[in-house]
Amino acid sequence: MLGTHDLALFAATVFVLNATPGVDMAYAVASTLRGGWRQGVAAALGIMSGCVLHTFAAAFGLAALLAASSEAFAVVKYVGAVYLLYVAWGMARAGLRPPAAVAEVAAPRSLWRTARQGFFTNALNPKVALFFLALLPQFIAADAPSKTVSFLFLGAWFIVQGLLFLLALIALVAPLRRSQPRPWVGRGLNLGGAGLFTLLAAKLALTKP
Repeated sequence: MLGTHDLALFAATVFVLNATPGVDMAYAVASTLRGGWRQGVAAALGIMSGCVLHTFAAAFGLAALLAASSEAFAVVKYVGAVYLLYVAWGMARAGLRPPAAVAEVAAPRSLWRTARQGFFTNALNPKVALFFLALLPQFIAADAPSKTVSFLFLGAWFIVQGLLFLLALIALVAPLRRSQPRPWVGRGLNLGGAGLFTLLAAKLALTKP
């Protein structure tokens, strides 16, 4: 009825993609280490909200525009790269603060702010949009009664499975925060995260459609 096929293979493919380190995984882990499991869950929900946007984009043709128009792809790509640099800058500032300011930096962030940043980190990545457009049609039958419904079903599957994966990852990472590491460890994590997000921004900016 949904016009899909090979769902076991689809689930395996989604798992491999979720387990591949990238922007979403890095942000979820960093948020968990910085603020505990609540911050991690907020980050995961924000990231998956971005996937909701990409699902609708693929289902209703917006992702096809990114694939067909190099100009549209370039605009979204550079906006996404600039946003990643903005995230990296915030982490670098936290890492470079003097020890006297560490307690202030460690104060819990707004869950809404964490979720919102996770959303934009995912939503402004055109590679995710193109991934949805490239992957989902492979699991939609040629004679599907409604390809839009099929897109939405597979997108929802991807979102639920991706959220479960991130929640499991957060559950594994969260106990590490209870070890109360020395302040230099937190500063090192922030600086390392800033470097990682800077590299990801450069990689995104150099991506070709």
